[in-house]
Amino acid sequence: MSEFTVGESGFRVDGRPVRLLSGALHYFRVHEAQWGHRLAVLRAMGLNCVETYVPWNLHEPRPGTFRDVGAVGRFLDAVGAAGMWAIVRPGPYICAEWENGGLPAWLTGEVGTRARTRDARYLARVRTWFARLLREIVPRQTDRGGPVVLVQVENEYGSYGSDTGYLEELAGVLRAEGVTAALCTSDGPEDHMLTGGSLPGVLATVNFGSHARVAFDTLRRHRREGPLMCMEFWCGWFDHWGGEHAVRDPAEAAGALREILECGASVNLYLAHGGTSFGGWAGANRGGALHEGPLEPDVTSYDYDAPVDEYGRPTEKFRRFSEVLAGYVPGPLPGLPPPPAVLGAPAEAALTGWASLAEVLGALGGPETVTPVPPAFEELGITRGLVRYAVVVPGPRRPYPLTVRGLRDLAVVYVDGERAGVLTEAEPRLAEPVAGHARVELWVESLGRVNYGPRLGEPKGITGGILHERQYLHGVRARGLDLDAFDDGVAAVPFGAPPGRHAPGLYRGSVTVRGAGDARLELPGRTRGFVWINGFNLGRYWSAGPQRSLYVPGPVLREGENEVWVLDLDEGRPDAPAPRLLPV
Repeated sequence: MSEFTVGESGFRVDGRPVRLLSGALHYFRVHEAQWGHRLAVLRAMGLNCVETYVPWNLHEPRPGTFRDVGAVGRFLDAVGAAGMWAIVRPGPYICAEWENGGLPAWLTGEVGTRARTRDARYLARVRTWFARLLREIVPRQTDRGGPVVLVQVENEYGSYGSDTGYLEELAGVLRAEGVTAALCTSDGPEDHMLTGGSLPGVLATVNFGSHARVAFDTLRRHRREGPLMCMEFWCGWFDHWGGEHAVRDPAEAAGALREILECGASVNLYLAHGGTSFGGWAGANRGGALHEGPLEPDVTSYDYDAPVDEYGRPTEKFRRFSEVLAGYVPGPLPGLPPPPAVLGAPAEAALTGWASLAEVLGALGGPETVTPVPPAFEELGITRGLVRYAVVVPGPRRPYPLTVRGLRDLAVVYVDGERAGVLTEAEPRLAEPVAGHARVELWVESLGRVNYGPRLGEPKGITGGILHERQYLHGVRARGLDLDAFDDGVAAVPFGAPPGRHAPGLYRGSVTVRGAGDARLELPGRTRGFVWINGFNLGRYWSAGPQRSLYVPGPVLREGENEVWVLDLDEGRPDAPAPRLLPV
């Protein structure tokens, strides 16, 4: 067992000074069979530590129902086996460009803006979750022979709130549940953020992408002693659907890393290896300086222009960072592990079955409700997926504009069974007026819950009402289809032959693989939806770009026939070709 301590001048292990050279690798964004490879690559870059968040919503999909929390412990065991230390950031809020910042939608639906405060209901839920989660972390601390050296209290709380009593409550829960490792906080290097987000007696760290000396000077105004650490060195950035692919010059990023280390500081690369937001778990941001603007949904790839790319391959940034880190590592750097297997040859999927969205909803959806006004996703128990709202425009009456108030995020609208258009927050009114009598269906899709800023926890779906001219339309039928409903398979779905045109719905088929290994899936001609291979949800695809293919981890594929499901949520190009697997 080792003793890891935080002193006035720095970190120490068994009395000797150490510097944490860490990198973020999210276990939930990497296939478990590939953890060992990715950790070995990070070691080869010169890192001695790994940082990971823990997304609460992934592990507690419903109150009191826990799902594979043991993955946290297994990952920490893998970190220890790789000869590295670990920093754990359990939240309960994590940001991470992850759905709802890691908070369960059922929780924010229950407590609203009281989340991330000392609200009694919220803290009761946190205590229950931490009691289960910390059983995976506490036995794996360094004083018990494990790799965990730091545990973070909340995450960038000073960017959100000023309730330092809430942070004290969380620190108390961590200690009461057995956390003996050093605690820390992380915030932006600004006075109001450090004032709101740090705690006396708890290590304060800062997050930034450049100008290390300025950032650490700010930290020193708040903490005159203790180790300097950049908990998030933003060496790249993330992408939004419909935006540009973000890149950062490797030489410039390496220079910023060198400046951090020249300050005598420890560092955590955010990210060392980004991975993928499988399963439709990618979050969203709000634009504007105060994060109150238009919704900006995050793409499925979390490549982040990191030194290790989405496929686990070292990049030019990896080489540049290794050159910098080598000057701070005793002895030569370990060599790279053998690369993962790559798909042997391109393969085209044959989609032979199809069911309409209405049929899929009937087979896998939740119960239908009838309410005066549209219920939000949270009221229907929908986390990731879509809701069909149906309402009648009474008649006879002349054509009037149809408008959806409080629409989040996107609705494909049908009037008497015919597609009438797509509505968004920015364009919530149909282009053509609607006359009565008519049946209107709105298939509303969540594009990811906000993961950062004051709009965190906002509800999804139709949160205002449906208006015909100025009149609310009441008597709304609603039924939701959650992506988790696919976990048990699609045997209940009544598949038939695919239609002659490319229509929305669930397509089922197979792809035959020769030489299973890492691949990417292209879906040319399709607009938006989700894909599963052998029951594994690869995430959202969208023709809006900039992401043009989905990563398929090699362990998901098997030699021979592989089952494929494609959930198309809008019309595609009439001549859309079959999806195809390509080597990475």
